[in-house]
Amino acid sequence: MSEPGVVGVRRVGDRALLAEVGSAEEAAALAAFLRASGLVADDVVPAARSVLVDGVDGSDGVDMAAAERLVASWPGGRSVAAARTVVIPVTYDGPDLELVASRWGVSVSEVVARHTSLTFTSAFCGFAPGFAYLAGLPREWQVPRLADPRPRVPAGSLAIAGEWCGVYPTASPGGWLLLGCTAVSLWDPAAAEPALLAPGTRVRFAGL
Repeated sequence: MSEPGVVGVRRVGDRALLAEVGSAEEAAALAAFLRASGLVADDVVPAARSVLVDGVDGSDGVDMAAAERLVASWPGGRSVAAARTVVIPVTYDGPDLELVASRWGVSVSEVVARHTSLTFTSAFCGFAPGFAYLAGLPREWQVPRLADPRPRVPAGSLAIAGEWCGVYPTASPGGWLLLGCTAVSLWDPAAAEPALLAPGTRVRFAGL
C-alpha cells in the first residue's frame, strides 16, 4: 500500500495540473482540499488515481507555481467532508446475485446484507452522465467484470466490478455484475447539480 499524499504533479498545458495519488479515496480527498482552499481554477476533477486542476487563473506561470505548491502541501489522507448522504432504495433481484454469492461463499441474502451494510463514497463521475464510481467495497468482496459484457444494461441497475460499485443512470452496454435495480433518477440536466451522486457524496443502499 502506498503512503498517503501526492505521488507526483505535472503541468498539462499552460493552465492545468495533473496530481497523481495512490487511491480513489485520496483523489476525492485531495479534490475536496483544493476546492476548500480557495484555489482559483475553472474545475477540479478527481479520477481513480489522479486529480486534474483545470483552468488555473493566470498565464505567466506565477499562479501555476502557487497551485503546484498548494497541491504539494496536501497532508494526505482519505477523509472527505461529504456534503450529504444519499440513501438509494434497491430491489435486490439482479441476474448476477447468485454468481456474486458464489464468489463470496455466502447466500444471496447475505450478499444483500453485506452490501446494504456498507457506506460508499462517490470518488468521481465518468463513463456516462451521472455515473458515479463508488468507492468502499472491501478488497475481499471485489469481483471481476463479466468476460462478455451485456449489450444493454437497464437504467437504474446496481452493479459491482473490481473495487467499484455503481448505478447505471441510463440504459447502456456494461460488463459489471448486476445486483438489483432502483427507480431513483441519477441525472437531471436541469438541476443546479445534475449528478445526484456528485464526487464526495456518501451513498448507502437500502433493500426494498
